[in-house]
Amino acid sequence: MKWTMMTGSMITVAVLSVVPVQAEIQTMIAAGGCFWCVESDFEKVDGVESVVSGYTGGTLVNPTYKQVSSKNTGHFEAVKITFDDEKVSLRELTDYFWKTIDPTDPNGQFCDKGEPYRTGLFYQNDEQKRVFEASLSDIEKNKPFSEDIVTEILPAKTFYLAEEYHQDYYLKNSWRYRFYRSSCGREARIEELWGSVASEQYH
Repeated sequence: MKWTMMTGSMITVAVLSVVPVQAEIQTMIAAGGCFWCVESDFEKVDGVESVVSGYTGGTLVNPTYKQVSSKNTGHFEAVKITFDDEKVSLRELTDYFWKTIDPTDPNGQFCDKGEPYRTGLFYQNDEQKRVFEASLSDIEKNKPFSEDIVTEILPAKTFYLAEEYHQDYYLKNSWRYRFYRSSCGREARIEELWGSVASEQYH
């Protein structure tokens, strides 16, 4: 019987698969008063794939707009922002968020008062919590006003999609939307707080 023994280095053949690196699509949930306005402010940002309006933070399952508007469900009017983090980061979106709201008002936003119109950021994991808190810390150190920031950073709960007629309201009913936004005093208060209206570059 003949035995063949391999000596020296063993040769390992590895087949390498080159997989294209895909951008990571993430979501961010935020409440900034009227969700029509928040949707409009974020949907035009480069890197944002989509923004949908909805309800979150409360206890009522599958809430309707009428129920949330009654101001006793605990829900916020909120948006879910889907974005490509190779084009825009969560931190960039969070820093922008502060300058599209009045973070000093615990009772609502602009002309809209009551629990649905409170402001908040809803983290879906520990990394999002870290980003939100770091952004808030920087804003608190550098804000150009003296009032305290009351916007909450909260763990995400179920996000319920709002009715279809609320989605892209600013596009479907542009005249009514512009009249509402102006008469509600959103831009005027943001400019008073921050010195300029961050979203104007997209309007």
